[in-house]
Amino acid sequence: MEGQQIDDNVTSNNGVIDLSHHLSDEARNRLANPLKDIMRVTSECPVTDIITMANGDPHHSLYPFQQIMYEVPSIQDPSEPVTSWNNSGRTQIIHSYRDQECALPIRNAFQYSRAAGLVQCKDALADFTDLIFAPPNHHVMLTLGNSDGLTKIFRLFGQKGDHFLTDEFSFPAMTNCPLPYGVKWVGVKMDSGGIIPEELEKVLIRWDEAKLGRRPRLLYIVPVGQNPTGSTLSVDRRKKIYAIAQTWDLIIAEDDPYYFLRYDVLQTNCASADPDEFIENFKSTLIPTFLSMDVDGRVLRLDTFSKVLAPGMRLGWITSNKLFHLKLGEYTDSSTQPPHAFGQMFVTEMLSEHGWKIEGFCRWLRSLRLEYQNRLDFLLDVFQREVEPTGYASVNRPEAGMFVWIEVFFEKHPRFVRERCSGGSPVVARTNTKCLLKELFERLMNTQGVVFMPASTFAIPENALWVESDGHVPFLRATFAGTEDIIEKGMIRLGKGLREFFQE
Repeated sequence: MEGQQIDDNVTSNNGVIDLSHHLSDEARNRLANPLKDIMRVTSECPVTDIITMANGDPHHSLYPFQQIMYEVPSIQDPSEPVTSWNNSGRTQIIHSYRDQECALPIRNAFQYSRAAGLVQCKDALADFTDLIFAPPNHHVMLTLGNSDGLTKIFRLFGQKGDHFLTDEFSFPAMTNCPLPYGVKWVGVKMDSGGIIPEELEKVLIRWDEAKLGRRPRLLYIVPVGQNPTGSTLSVDRRKKIYAIAQTWDLIIAEDDPYYFLRYDVLQTNCASADPDEFIENFKSTLIPTFLSMDVDGRVLRLDTFSKVLAPGMRLGWITSNKLFHLKLGEYTDSSTQPPHAFGQMFVTEMLSEHGWKIEGFCRWLRSLRLEYQNRLDFLLDVFQREVEPTGYASVNRPEAGMFVWIEVFFEKHPRFVRERCSGGSPVVARTNTKCLLKELFERLMNTQGVVFMPASTFAIPENALWVESDGHVPFLRATFAGTEDIIEKGMIRLGKGLREFFQE
């Protein structure tokens, strides 16, 4: 593989890759918060009855709550807790106490803490991460969800004039983050299997640093249930991409909110009553991650509870090497501070012996996956009945996530125009598809009362140097996260709207 090999001088004596050259000037110049440093020293002090009068923490006796109760779905039905929850409302109670025994007492949870998060919550998530992903030599830091985590990662590595790599269609709330401080995006061509490794390498080989600045050093990717296309990278593609990252010295930001929502996987004996057997069977249905194959420390993985518990929790975690962990901590200690105590207490108690434990959480994840697969199947059935007969659209079957990628056949529209042009980008218009897509979006919303996300919302502006296509972006993103009633009404309105739009 032709490329820029990692220099010998970035490998330390113990064989660990030194990746500090990737840090931005901002990350290098940021100072550690001295107050947090004193907290660290205090926590490591061997004196057992130490008295601290250093911090400005209100005393826990003045906290206006003594007990917090969480009424959650029962996992006593070991096969389908989600179905049981929806049908019978069976619940169990998890408590947080100020003065009684629990996994994370209120008296500790609501004190000021350091960047990585409250130690009980951080350790619980580190145990879960070790069990599921088995990352070599990595550390866990809590975040306010993946949006917060990615914002910090982009600032850790990016500075004015840099380029980051990502899928040619990507989630704009994330790709907008580094734009204000002068980082631009390079979209890499995709197919139904996600980002194409050969196209990624082509970008790096063709890169002209004299014209474009330094070669991209960060790849941002959603490998499972990619938003918006729903694509999932195969194990073979993951291995190829990681090898390219090693050759070209890339950092990989692995954003994986849909990791546990992967469908059509072989179901082993997951109903086993034995906790260890169940967890091993559950793990066997999961796809290997970039983190699990990361021997260099070049992967920063982002996980979140947003899609598997609730988005408003605003709680997730980054798993990274020690250097990046420390630098992210310096940023957090002088900016957002750790996530709120309510979320950390709930997660800690949920994963503890007093709650679901890791086994129960895995049972919830498995059952949730089956529930979303049923909703996906329902959407595809209604699409086949209501939309496919129009002859104006088709839909993919995603392997994971919450979205289907609907292709609209705009070339059948009487006002469709195609310009003759060679080269270019899939997101630089070579047809009037973008105009027709905008018009269809407005028609569906204003006359049919249904909203889909147009592909142009997710398209990464590119340069003709690195992608060749005709600029045809005829897609709508639809979610199957809603109820069957919502899904059916939406597909009926889509079918009617397409007929009216194309037969004008």
